[in-house]
Amino acid sequence: MESIWMGIAPTSTTTRVLAMAGPSDTILKAQLARDPKHPRALATLLEAVALWQGQPVRAALCADAQGLSCDSNLCREAFLDDGGALYSIVWVPAGAHRRRRDRLHGLGNFHDLEQLVISEVAR
Repeated sequence: MESIWMGIAPTSTTTRVLAMAGPSDTILKAQLARDPKHPRALATLLEAVALWQGQPVRAALCADAQGLSCDSNLCREAFLDDGGALYSIVWVPAGAHRRRRDRLHGLGNFHDLEQLVISEVAR
């Protein structure tokens, strides 16, 4: 079964979210608050995308270049979650990746997160 690939990258001020239907089809880009305000926000977001697209989500929680604070609500929620039938989530360190053309403009640069999703989540 096909799956949606999703990268979630918290920084000191925001959390970037990128969802892809394969290596060349970006379907969702978002820049959200750094920490979710509800304890089930991450799980609900992943479930919603899976239900909307009719495919399970394979997600990676990606550390930024300065390192990810495991004290954030996002990390606590992700590490305590086993996913289920609609999604799975793993922690992946962010790294330098090659760039590709961006079809969804705005919200800033997501190239690093796109490459991480393609190289880590898709395998």
